[in-house]
This record gives sequence, C-alpha cells and structure tokens, in this order.
Amino acid sequence: MLRISKLTDYGTVVLAHLAGHPGVVSSADVAASTGVALPTVSKLLKSLGRSGLVRSTRGANGGYELARAPREISAADIIDALEGPVSITECSSDDSNCEHEGVCNVGGAWKRINVAIRRALTDVSLDDLLRTNSPVPTFHFAGLPISVEGMAIKKS
Repeated sequence: MLRISKLTDYGTVVLAHLAGHPGVVSSADVAASTGVALPTVSKLLKSLGRSGLVRSTRGANGGYELARAPREISAADIIDALEGPVSITECSSDDSNCEHEGVCNVGGAWKRINVAIRRALTDVSLDDLLRTNSPVPTFHFAGLPISVEGMAIKKS
C-alpha cells in the first residue's frame, strides 16, 4: 500500500494553516489552531524550514511563514521535505542498491510507475490541497481512466 506517514499528513495540515494565515505565525498558534501537539508542530516546522518550504523569524513576534506562495509548493515538495523522495521500489530510487537490478525484467516498469506518481504529486499544489470543492482528477492507468475520488475504474 502506498501511504504517506501521519507526520507528513500533519505537515500538510501545518502548511495549510500557514497558507490561510499570511504573515508570521507562532508554532504555539499553529498547534492550538490545528490540534496537532506543539512538539510535533515544532519538529515539522524545523524540517519544513530546512527544506525551504517555510522560513522562521526570531524574536518576541517571531514564528513561521510560508517561504513561497501556496500555488508554488507541490505535494511532491512536501513529501520530499518530510519523507524523502518518492521511491516505490528499491530500484526506483536514485541510490538503488538492489542486487537483482542487472537481471530484473520488471524494474523498468516500476521506474515508469514511480515517475508517473511523482508527476501527479508535482501537479498538485498546496493551493489545490486547500480547495475542498476542487474537481477530482481522472488518471489513465493501462489505458483505463481511473477516478481518484472513488477509486473505481471507469470503463469507456
């Protein structure tokens, strides 16, 4: 199963809060507003800061704000910052250490799937994640359109 971690899910919630509150926001305010525990918020904001998605301001009125506009932060950026690059199999990563790579006949297919997932994550911005009524995209897998919302395969 492909699933982001709970920490990455919370990171998206934190970023969404910052996107909805322009200007500098304290980590305590983020925690109180989102319901995510303050130690978790602090950990997330530090990681997001190291990756360049948020910037911090020190001092009495210090806190955090987005480093870029929400439309310029992709779901891929968020996952990369909190989990590392998407790699669904060992051979899909840039630093692959699979001992069977030289003789494997399915590795190329997994790499293509990994690229497709990466492209889909890059195409969804934080701004898109904030829109609750935005249209649900349809992807094509093996020539069949698939609705993401219901995960049901639609036959054409």
